[in-house]
Amino acid sequence: MLRVHFTPDDLLQVTLAPAPAPLMELVLATAMLQQQDIDPVFRRWQHRSLRTLPRAAHPLLDLIPPTGKGPLFLDPLSRGLDDGLDQVRASPAAFVQADLKRVCAADRMPTAWTIRLAQRDRDAWQILHNGVRAGHDALLVPAWERITSGFDTERAWRTQNLARHGLRQMLAGLTHGIRWSGTVLEICSPEHREIHLAGRGITVLPSACWAGRPLIGVYPHGPAVLVYPAVTPLPLLEEPSATDPVAALLGRTRAAILALLTRQRTTTDVARELDISKSSASEHTKALRHARLIVSQREGQAVWHTCTPLGLGLIGSAGPISPGTCNPVPPAQG
Repeated sequence: MLRVHFTPDDLLQVTLAPAPAPLMELVLATAMLQQQDIDPVFRRWQHRSLRTLPRAAHPLLDLIPPTGKGPLFLDPLSRGLDDGLDQVRASPAAFVQADLKRVCAADRMPTAWTIRLAQRDRDAWQILHNGVRAGHDALLVPAWERITSGFDTERAWRTQNLARHGLRQMLAGLTHGIRWSGTVLEICSPEHREIHLAGRGITVLPSACWAGRPLIGVYPHGPAVLVYPAVTPLPLLEEPSATDPVAALLGRTRAAILALLTRQRTTTDVARELDISKSSASEHTKALRHARLIVSQREGQAVWHTCTPLGLGLIGSAGPISPGTCNPVPPAQG
């Protein structure tokens, strides 16, 4: 069992990840490729992905075990691939060596390549760089719009659950096998480990590419990360539909703005992401606010907007909307 010890400071620093993390999803997808007794939902995806995985990505199979407990330096929380690769390259040598030693001792035999990685060999790191890019392009890029839309739906639901029922119930309800014992979060796992957050806090991250037990990553700096399987896994995330009942009700622009505001954004953010003027974004958010679909709060020169439960319910009843196309995405199944 994993036992995660929270201090009062940790409980004040529980956050939901703002977006899917591409390197984290890549590591977990690579782990799923190797599972012998894979969740049936992922079976066809696994067979198809193994057939089409480029040779340049095969070194990742030497580095990432099917348990998903790969090197922590390889899966930082990042908003994009390039940002993530920069963080990987900047990993301290001692952290890389200790992490590779841990992975090899638990799940993987060291290879000539992983030994050279630990030694910071330039050619070995170039192989890693190429493998990450190839794996990302093959496993994630074709599905990234679906992954992002599913993530937004999941995050909106968890946010609403947090507001209605509080932190304890939100965390305990992430997936089966999680319960509280005082201020200790107990996670059913074959691994026996006591994790003391010690004031660093924790970030909660759903993964569409993972169907296993929740995983905890404790990094040298920043919060720990709790990864759990999203309610709707990648193979069940459907493409956007051709019809949009919310757009028919609100208009395409306001429907798209409502979809964006499942995550808090400023008026400037809305204008930039939808390529409209700031004055137009302000008028649309005003109309949505008067309809009680969003709430707004001023901080200095910025005005922040986010969906109300009514707005989230409207999106959920018609299927979450993809802001880029103003088309709905079917609601999470489960």
